[in-house]
Amino acid sequence: MIIYIFLAVLIARIKGYRIKPVLQDKSLYPLFIAEIVYLFLQTSVFLGYYRFIPYAGTFKTLYLYTLIVPIVVHRLYKVGFIGSVMLTIGSFFNRFVMSQNGGKMPVYATLSKYTGYFDESVLGTIDQVHILGTEETKYKILTDFIDVGYSILSIGDVLIHGFIFLVVYETIKEVNSKISIIKS
Repeated sequence: MIIYIFLAVLIARIKGYRIKPVLQDKSLYPLFIAEIVYLFLQTSVFLGYYRFIPYAGTFKTLYLYTLIVPIVVHRLYKVGFIGSVMLTIGSFFNRFVMSQNGGKMPVYATLSKYTGYFDESVLGTIDQVHILGTEETKYKILTDFIDVGYSILSIGDVLIHGFIFLVVYETIKEVNSKISIIKS
């Protein structure tokens, strides 16, 4: 999920927003802490330690809750609404494709096989949600096929994680806007 934060920072920087003041904005601290925990969990998977996988869904939910803080603090209600719609559509896509494939999310690993992130032997054991995608898989376009090497995402996941991008980007804009008002 860190890629969405980096993308928000990169686009904000390209558009001329300052990043340093945002690092002092405490409303993003819960997100940053959650991201550090998420990176720890991703690293543990890379190292072959899968004990935390059963808690991934719960952590993902808690991670998304951290976005409420900047939304409320900076009154980003429009972004919150748009993000909620993205979250709803993304969740619907994921649940739909799972319902069509026996309650499991088919995975098509490519790059992650080479980076060591994907371990097929974990499917169906520790990871009870994912299965290997096959020719019989229904609605392949909605499955986990977007492989970035350290995660394999579905279109639904991209929409859900896009919420992170929106909140971080809009927080950067809002913090810069407040700085401009103070300087005026």
